Amino acid sequence: MTAAILADATPQTTATAQRFDIYQPIHKGLRDFMGDTLSRVGRVDVTDAEDLADALSQVEALLDFCAKHVQHENEFIHTAIRARQPGAASRTADDHVEHLQSIDTLHKETRAVYDADNEQRHALALRLYRHLALFVAENLQHMHIEETANNAALWAHYTDEELAAIHDRLLASIAPAEMMLGLRWMVPALTPQQRAGMFGEMKAGAPAEVFNAVVDTVRPHLAARDWSKLASALA
Repeated sequence: MTAAILADATPQTTATAQRFDIYQPIHKGLRDFMGDTLSRVGRVDVTDAEDLADALSQVEALLDFCAKHVQHENEFIHTAIRARQPGAASRTADDHVEHLQSIDTLHKETRAVYDADNEQRHALALRLYRHLALFVAENLQHMHIEETANNAALWAHYTDEELAAIHDRLLASIAPAEMMLGLRWMVPALTPQQRAGMFGEMKAGAPAEVFNAVVDTVRPHLAARDWSKLASALA
């Protein structure tokens, strides 16, 4: 991380700590999803068919999720920024084009590991690991720019109520399976306070069967202490 990036973050984060942050929760989940997937590929046993299949399946799921995430940001967030400050999101828009190209390449490299013979598989798995690491590194910096520069543009031109409405429209466009996958990674990555707020709103506004399905999805991935805090907050 460069000194310029660090310097860029501090004043905006301090001055706007209480504003509606459309990026932070899902980005926390993405960081966990990316880090876990990268670690899993790094330690995979390519001679164990089940271990290899599980690891590569997670790579495919991450790549598909990232592609949809790019689509959602392009359609809802970049559109909102362009409407009131044209050009403000040009850097991250260009990044998105490159990310989609990288996703396509990583899909092909993942398939190559699946299809390789035993002699080639070690080398191809290592190539996938290294290229996935570069993809993760690029995304970590990209998310920082979104959370600072893009948020600054949003906060300058939209009220929190308007941003919440954009967020609601974005969520309404997401298919149930994609939503559950996102929650599986996002909820454990949140602070206890963020988690309690999210589930409190969900409990009040969602059908009971939907709320219970979300709880069933995320509970196995919460530490006992985190689950205890969430259960207490929800009474």
